[in-house]
Formats: sequence, C-alpha cells, structure tokens
Amino acid sequence: MATSTQNEYSAFEDKVRRTVFLDNLSPQVTLSVLKTALGQFGNVVSTQFIPNYTESRCIPQCALVEMETVKQAKSIIAEMTMFPFMMSGMPRPIRARPAEVEMFSDRPARPSRRIECRWVETSNPDCEVGKKFKNLTQKHATEASLLLKYQLEQEEKLATQQREVLKGHYKKYDMLNGLSADRTLNRLAQHYHVNVIDD
Repeated sequence: MATSTQNEYSAFEDKVRRTVFLDNLSPQVTLSVLKTALGQFGNVVSTQFIPNYTESRCIPQCALVEMETVKQAKSIIAEMTMFPFMMSGMPRPIRARPAEVEMFSDRPARPSRRIECRWVETSNPDCEVGKKFKNLTQKHATEASLLLKYQLEQEEKLATQQREVLKGHYKKYDMLNGLSADRTLNRLAQHYHVNVIDD
C-alpha cells in the first residue's frame, strides 16, 4: 500500500515538472486558444484554468498547461521570459513559470505527511499565533487587491493607447491606399522624380 501511494505521488511530481503555470491571461482566452497557442512548443497534454476565489471577477486568468516533456515546459518558460507573449490580442504579456505542487486541486496526499487538527483555548499561546496569521493574511489580501486594481487600470490605459495608435495607422494606410488607387501617388512621384515600387 505504501509503495502504491509512493508511486502515485512520484507520477504526480513528474506531471508537476512537465506543467507550466501561466498568469496574466486575458479573460477572453479559452482552453482551446491556450492549447493552440502553446502547441507550437510541443504536445499539450492537458490545460486547466485555476478557479478565481477572490471578490473581483475581472482579474486576469491563471492556467496550468501540462506538456509532454519537461524540455517543452522549460522552452515555454524561457520564451515567455525573454519575449512578450500575447494571446487574444490583449495588451497584457503572459507570465510563465514552473508549476508548483500546491497549485493542483487534485494533488494526492504526500506519503509522509500527517496533519493534526485541534481546538485551542484563547489562553493558549498558539491561539495568539493563529490570530496574527489571520490578521497578516487579511493585510496581504488587501494589499494584493490594491495592486491588482492598479495593474488593471494601467493595462486599460495601455489598451486604449494601442487602439488609438492602431486607428492612426489605419487612417494613414487608408489615405495612402486612396492616393495609390487614383494615381495621385504616381503623379507626385513623377513630379518629384521619385521611383515608386508597386508591391
């Protein structure tokens, strides 16, 4: 029985090493988009989103992507660390790092792990330690929420800026296309003795 549990946990650890944790995904990214985008790095075995349990529902998504080999997983992490990697046309670059055991909701119990639960009196020193942990957790949650709000505001500004730049580029392209279509561009080129190459 112990050997079976140990083998199961070893297989799980191997899966963790082949899995990439992706953060900062657009809410528009689906599992099929994820699988297609990362398929260029190798064979995607499975994809799953990590549920969002926070009060905010508009935060970027996180996902776990299991690859066929550890080498493929490391390749994804290296590529996304060196270069901005976008999905679904959003301005937020995706972050990638190795997955960790605690990220899996279906992880098996560690063979050597034992957890004990007990009630403690308010006079017990452990009760005071528990209160401190609770307060610290609430403080971190508040700080994380403020940072997330700031990040989303900055990304929205970036998205607006990119839309405006894209509109400007399209107007220029449309104007040049119109000049080329009515032969104005050719007349200007002849007048200023400039060669125009028509691709």
